[in-house]
Amino acid sequence: MADKFKAILEINPNAKVEVTNGEVTNWYDTTPISDADITAKMNEIDSRDAHITPRQRAYPSIEEQLDMQYHDAVNGTTTWKDAITKVKTDNPKASE
Repeated sequence: MADKFKAILEINPNAKVEVTNGEVTNWYDTTPISDADITAKMNEIDSRDAHITPRQRAYPSIEEQLDMQYHDAVNGTTTWKDAITKVKTDNPKASE
């Protein structure tokens, strides 16, 4: 599930958030934010960002990507571009 801290700040970027041991313990604002609104925002973030983790796992390592880019430059190929396009195509954003 999405981070509560991130959800609160997306609802109100001016909110002051108190975190203890990695957990949101309180938030301050002139306009109260209900737990239901925070949960709804967290679910929205999860839906919006669902593609991120699968893409991160599917991308070749940075070292492999740099090697692909070098060989593409030397050989005039598009191996790196093709690999990245495949990852993005296989793991589209919700809005794509």
